[in-house]
Amino acid sequence: MPVQRGEVYFVDLNPAIGREQRGRRPVVVVSRDGLNRLPLVVVVVPGTGGSNIRTDYPQNVRVAAGEANLPDETVFMTFQVRALDHSRFVGPAHGALSQFFLNQIEDALAWSLALK
Repeated sequence: MPVQRGEVYFVDLNPAIGREQRGRRPVVVVSRDGLNRLPLVVVVVPGTGGSNIRTDYPQNVRVAAGEANLPDETVFMTFQVRALDHSRFVGPAHGALSQFFLNQIEDALAWSLALK
């Protein structure tokens, strides 16, 4: 089954260079489902533990533990948007963000990419 917009997966982002997010971490799928069904790439926003980012910025979305079955508070960083090969998505989705948080991700992406 293809990945779907709004789903959260734990993926390995290695290798990484410099300040890129690395290691196994949550990502939320932001590419449209029509693209996700194609053998291209999947666009995601990576997350980090909420304790790693103490201040809220317009490019970040803080999500409480439990949302999308996340074990810990997570901050999704839209300035780190990334395209991943389908092979990085192993197993089923961990969960899916509610429309409330997906809307916040969209707004933060628009801010980060100067779309608004």
